[in-house]
Amino acid sequence: MPDAFLQATDVSPGDVVAAVDLGSNSFHMIVARIDDGHMRITDRLKEMVRLGEGLNDDKTLNPEVVARALACLERFGQRLRGFPSGSVRAVGTNTLRQVAPETGFVERAEAALGHPIDVIAGREEARLVYLGVAHGLAAGAQRRLVVDIGGGSTEIIVGQGFSSNLRESLHMGCVSLSRRYFADGRITAKAMEKAQLTSALEVRPVRERFRRAGWEQAVGSSGTVRAIATVVNAEGWCDDGISAESLARLSHALLDLGKTSTINLKGLADERKPVFAGGVAVLRAVFDALEIQHMQVSDYALREGVIYEMMGRYQHEDVRERTVATLCRQFQVDQAHGRRVQATALELFHQLATPWSLHDPDDLQMLAWAARLHEVGVMIAHSQYQKHGAYLLRHADLAGFSRQEQMVLAALVLGHRRKFPMQDFLALPRKKQASARQLCVILRLAVLLHRGRSTVGRHHPTAQAAGERLGLHFPATWLANHPLAHLELEQEAERLVSAGVVLTFC
Repeated sequence: MPDAFLQATDVSPGDVVAAVDLGSNSFHMIVARIDDGHMRITDRLKEMVRLGEGLNDDKTLNPEVVARALACLERFGQRLRGFPSGSVRAVGTNTLRQVAPETGFVERAEAALGHPIDVIAGREEARLVYLGVAHGLAAGAQRRLVVDIGGGSTEIIVGQGFSSNLRESLHMGCVSLSRRYFADGRITAKAMEKAQLTSALEVRPVRERFRRAGWEQAVGSSGTVRAIATVVNAEGWCDDGISAESLARLSHALLDLGKTSTINLKGLADERKPVFAGGVAVLRAVFDALEIQHMQVSDYALREGVIYEMMGRYQHEDVRERTVATLCRQFQVDQAHGRRVQATALELFHQLATPWSLHDPDDLQMLAWAARLHEVGVMIAHSQYQKHGAYLLRHADLAGFSRQEQMVLAALVLGHRRKFPMQDFLALPRKKQASARQLCVILRLAVLLHRGRSTVGRHHPTAQAAGERLGLHFPATWLANHPLAHLELEQEAERLVSAGVVLTFC
């Protein structure tokens, strides 16, 4: 079965699509039309929610901030009403990476927006930022350094063309630094120095790698960098972009003003003032650490990268497929065997999709990728290799995958053999629990049917399901001629009891 079949999407040329960026400082939404391989933006919405401001030490969110965020998402949802499944992608970044799952905030946010929300890892955020910035710049072969300062994290990337090859996400942002050092509204020399030193410490572990990366042009993106550029240009300190000298002048000007309430810099919006000093401290630390003399500014960032990622998936250039292929090579997976397991799993899926209501295109993709990766942990150790594989998939930086997708993939690989790990499926997002459990049952049966690793074609059973009862029907005499398979099916029927599935076969 061709890989392109596995990359189904509802996005087509001429369609209107949307990307929603749930940042730690602002929520953004862009609506665009895909036209002949290009993105034409038709609408932009932005609200300063300051989600990171409401994050408590116990990883819960302040009720006032929750109310503000949900109200914003409801307004976004009104604009997105009528958008079909697959035409909207919403991503959550640093603050949502930290919020405790048991708060249920992501589920409430999805209900308000009316579309799923993917919480993405820091390096995945960096990849999407670079993708957006690269599409917004003139074509060129030079290597670029991209710096994106958000509310709670700063992404630093080096890439060439549309591909990024060095990505980091650092735990510092305009909201987090402002909360920590300028919470009382005073901008003192001591506070600014501490904010810059804290930022420098975050950059230090990756400083030398980025200095030696051979980049020729520095580019900044997102609200903080654009706000700084607007001010230094309006004040006459730099004609284009941001120079190191103009950034130093801006820092001194903030110290002279002394308070966030008295900031009267040209071009700076009132809503940006409470977090501006923290953003300046972060950018100065990055300039100093990476020896940047001048930075261009991009109008494109994460949300535009999300749109281009959606377009790539339509054009069968899904980066997740490349990630899976790379993992298979790196961990020396028996890919021929994985393809055979995948083919059988997909045969069973198509027979069971209707009775088990497996209609989400992601279900098919996750099953296929899990089949190819089910032995990814063997290279570490054969004993309990399903646990090693699950750990890798849960914690690795998998380009293109959201955190929720990695959790599902890890659960499928963990559950493909031996005891059924029901608790791991109950730990998944609520909307994924039932379908992931059913996909795992399908994967287990496909793996079992290929236990002998024969390369010779064999007869596969037909499958029927009614609720939690699953029946397999083999050709006449097949079970009698394969006593080992018969015994394994008996053992599997016992194991699936804990998954709530009654397996019968004849």
